[in-house]
Amino acid sequence: MKIIRFTIAAFLALIVTSALLLVMQQLIHNDITLDEKKTRKIADIQMGETQIDTQLAERKPDKPEDAEEQPPELQPQDLQDIDVNTDAVNVNPSLAADLNFAKGPGLSASDGEYLPMVKVQAQYPRRALSRGIEGYCIVMYTVTKTGATKDTKALDCSPKGVFERASIKAAAKFKYKPRIEDGIAIEVPGVRNKFTYRLAE
Repeated sequence: MKIIRFTIAAFLALIVTSALLLVMQQLIHNDITLDEKKTRKIADIQMGETQIDTQLAERKPDKPEDAEEQPPELQPQDLQDIDVNTDAVNVNPSLAADLNFAKGPGLSASDGEYLPMVKVQAQYPRRALSRGIEGYCIVMYTVTKTGATKDTKALDCSPKGVFERASIKAAAKFKYKPRIEDGIAIEVPGVRNKFTYRLAE
């Protein structure tokens, strides 16, 4: 059985080989002409010689142009519609001269009553300003030996809960010339100041 298969395969191979040889011989003997296609000639490109300029020296920047005129300064906002009166109300007035005959024939030139040096205007609360609320607030504080204020608290304010905070904040920035007795600065408690909040009509 194997011999028959081998014989058939050899016969078929011989036929295929013979056919291929004939085809190759036929192709070799036939004249094959190739179409000559027109070729394009590419122009030669030549780069010209270029010189590279190398600057070794540092180049200084150009002088800036003159600055334009500065805009005019803004004028502070005019608060003519707000009138905050910070007149001091001293409920414990005392005489400027201390008449103590036991100390000697005269008084010291450096002795004197406390005097306000700097009074800061209270800022009108925004809520009251927007609602057109007017009123006042009386605060009490102590003038220290250095002329500052301490222990500031609101005594009488109307309407309540509106002007207390602004008044206390402003009174804390007050500066006084301290009271002098026998050449020594002393504290003055119970000093009062009334802040009046009114809108200009």
